[in-house]
Amino acid sequence: MRHLSTQGLLTLCISFAAVAQAEQLELDQTTIAGTHKPDPTAPTLAEKKADLAKVPGGANVVDAETYKSGRSSTVQDALGLATGVFVQPRFGSEESRLSIRGSGLQRTFHGRGILLMQDGAPVNLGDGSFDFQVIEPLATQYIEVLRGANAWRYGVTSLGGSVNFVTPTGKTAPTADVRYEQGSFDYHRTYAAFGQDFGNWDAFVSLSDSIQDGFRDHSRQDNQRYFANLGGRLGERLATRFYLTHVETDSELPGNLTKKQLRKDREQAAASNISGDQKRDFTLNRVGNISVLELDGGHSLSLATFYSHKSLLHPIYQVLDVDSDDYGLRLTHKWQNDRGWRWNGGIDLTHGRNHDSRYLNVRGHKGRKVNEFIQTARNMSVFGELEIPLAERWALIGGLTWIHQERDVDDRLRCNAAVSTSCVYQDESFNKTYVGRIGRLGLRYDLAENVQLFANFSQSYEPPTFSELTGGQVLTSNDAQRARTFEAGMRFSHGSLDLDLAIYRSELRDELLSLNDSTGQPLGTLNADKTIHQGLELGGALTLGQFALRGQYLYNDFRFDNDKVYGDHQIAGMPKQFLKGEVMWQRNGWYAGPTFEWVPTHYNVDHAETLYADAYALWGLKAGYRPDKGFGFFIEGRNLSDRTYSSTTGVIADAKGQDSAQFLPGDGRSLYMGVQWRM
Repeated sequence: MRHLSTQGLLTLCISFAAVAQAEQLELDQTTIAGTHKPDPTAPTLAEKKADLAKVPGGANVVDAETYKSGRSSTVQDALGLATGVFVQPRFGSEESRLSIRGSGLQRTFHGRGILLMQDGAPVNLGDGSFDFQVIEPLATQYIEVLRGANAWRYGVTSLGGSVNFVTPTGKTAPTADVRYEQGSFDYHRTYAAFGQDFGNWDAFVSLSDSIQDGFRDHSRQDNQRYFANLGGRLGERLATRFYLTHVETDSELPGNLTKKQLRKDREQAAASNISGDQKRDFTLNRVGNISVLELDGGHSLSLATFYSHKSLLHPIYQVLDVDSDDYGLRLTHKWQNDRGWRWNGGIDLTHGRNHDSRYLNVRGHKGRKVNEFIQTARNMSVFGELEIPLAERWALIGGLTWIHQERDVDDRLRCNAAVSTSCVYQDESFNKTYVGRIGRLGLRYDLAENVQLFANFSQSYEPPTFSELTGGQVLTSNDAQRARTFEAGMRFSHGSLDLDLAIYRSELRDELLSLNDSTGQPLGTLNADKTIHQGLELGGALTLGQFALRGQYLYNDFRFDNDKVYGDHQIAGMPKQFLKGEVMWQRNGWYAGPTFEWVPTHYNVDHAETLYADAYALWGLKAGYRPDKGFGFFIEGRNLSDRTYSSTTGVIADAKGQDSAQFLPGDGRSLYMGVQWRM
């Protein structure tokens, strides 16, 4: 290395002094310009919020950071404060009643009526049903909730809309994220995730392991979930991202109790669930890809594809052994210009095939085979939506969708009456095609900056799942459930207050419900003639100094409309009012405060309105420290008053005024704590 001489150093100092003494030193002006090029395969949280702000109806985004301040285990933990979403776990587990605007009211398991997605690709099987255990709340960056026909952009035609869980990418995730949770009922949860930005490409991988004995007997849960994605650009115009999922989940099912049993011993399991060792165990493998081609003139093409295989072993009243293969694609064309015109349209194709074998349940093991089906669902949806600016602050949005779906069941079990005189055989084979044409018209008005009014009219069309076609008390070949929905509301965001309000009324035809005839005899799941779902959805956040109030309120009025058996009775299964929220003191990453959940009135569990679940109020406390990087922790207490209540219920047609095993007890007093380290 060369050293500067004394003379050279002196010369350099004199030169600097001359510059310093100069009256003015003029430099050429240099402008450095750069633009952020968004990733079209994985919009950021801010980009998604801006996008959904243009929807003329109920649409919102849940930032995962808001629920990771406490225990993050179930779908309720993630969606409990999401505007318009009613979610109640069956027994402190992933299995829940998940409903938006009264969708899938009868289901407390294996949901329906909502398109559940992971990174924009369906988690639903081909017939429209879905499993909650596929979702890992910790491996989520944000959740996109589109209520009702506001999910038009995904080709959704159901009453409930869509919920999309979006995983982080290597560009948005911390380099490393390690978390451990522990708590009551022998609950343990370990999570580790890693992200890496390679420039044009990035990668993310997460691993989680959770286990709990559960509050009730025979309610042990054991889950392992692995997610990964790899994405980048194949040129200036083409971006692609690959997704990989592996899930292994085992769940014991404690079953329903009568109200008397719940009050006497809420921790007990139903006797038949123990004797039959009832469980829901499955393994899922899923691969997917989304590729976006950006074209001139504001045009783009997006292709989303997926394939999944699920193996289910499900001892209940019988042992169900089901292998499912599902695949599909969605091709979407988007266009917008600088005058405010926007177009979104495409075609969605999915195909699902179940090999469903059923056996006598012999203490949880397979006995004699009693049925075997090959169930095939084929679905096609062609959809389009156009936004037209009417004036400076007004926009009109119109959409059309054509649906073609098939449900095919091949009953493979045959018995030979010549061999067995006790042979009783009922062929459940059938094939039915469902075709629908529905529309949507919406209006958006930007009243002021961050104040928006909206109104819309929409139609929905929902063919039955296989569970609503076969295997009930009476075999049925049901029609599709249809509805016309009117919605109006507002979004407000200014300073310390954010509000999301929607009022809606849905007039349904052929709603899929479990019904009785006029003499009280069960008919299985049938199409009710006319029903009405109407209500109010209110959610938001208010910040006053260092205190923040977050929560949601639901008013649900779901009823029959002059039915020949049930008149104008309330449809069973949903409380009329529901309030859930939290009040947190927050400062420099520290937080503490109470949480609450309130169902102020009792609600019926049968359509005849003779049996009711009781009202309840729960409260808890939560505190912790959550910095952007480094070490954090939380501690959370739930149901601290140790209230005995039913978290959700079954739904039946008529209890005839008698106590019935339809109640699922909520968890008692519990305490959870966790630690996390991010870099």
